Amino acid sequence: MLHLIIAFTLAGSIGALLGAAMLLAFPQDVRQRLLPFLVSYAVGTLLGSAFLCLIPTGLEKAPPQPFMATMLAGIIAFFALEKLILQRHSLTHAPEGSGSAGPLLLVGDAFHNFVDGVVIAAAFMTSVPLGMTVALAVIAHEIPQEIGEFAILLDNGYSRSKAFLLNTLSATASVPGAILAYFWLGRAEALVPYMLALSAASFVYIAAVDLIPSLHRDMKRGASVKQLALLISGIGTIAAISLA
Repeated sequence: MLHLIIAFTLAGSIGALLGAAMLLAFPQDVRQRLLPFLVSYAVGTLLGSAFLCLIPTGLEKAPPQPFMATMLAGIIAFFALEKLILQRHSLTHAPEGSGSAGPLLLVGDAFHNFVDGVVIAAAFMTSVPLGMTVALAVIAHEIPQEIGEFAILLDNGYSRSKAFLLNTLSATASVPGAILAYFWLGRAEALVPYMLALSAASFVYIAAVDLIPSLHRDMKRGASVKQLALLISGIGTIAAISLA
């Protein structure tokens, strides 16, 4: 089981990083056109994983009220954490080109990837299909995020090679997260469904708060139809994997 967890955790982090790096080879105007569609698909996979896989599985293993209370607490915790990070950024943000945003971004991304590793491990310890589904959702939402992070690092004066190296080191933080979760949850199996609740909270929060608002910036009817189609495709992908 541990080798599967590590393999899919690496696939989730490094795969997303490589996907983002390949997209960086395209001109900036092409990336800007593609990004909303990648985000739309990512939203679908996140919501599909949360509502079709993580929540139903967790409710099979834990009483509904404490499970949903844990999920609610997770959403509030992610809100508070993001507020803290944003306030920290506003206090330390120096003029453009000074590079002050880069280190903060990398630390925040490393923590996020660590949590992704915990999420994937908790899912695999419930079932292998659930683990594979969650890993796919992680890859889908990490690709547009990594593209944005590359852009910020390059804008802060990092070279392409240095930005890629630092993002790679940040991405590998998911592996210790997965390993620690595997051994910790293995000794406290009763906590697994509540980790699934926190995982669902993370996915719902990222989709609803961080990703969906960015899609509303383009109000053109054609773009909206494509975004909706890709969002539904993301949900459909998760549904197809979970039913396989």
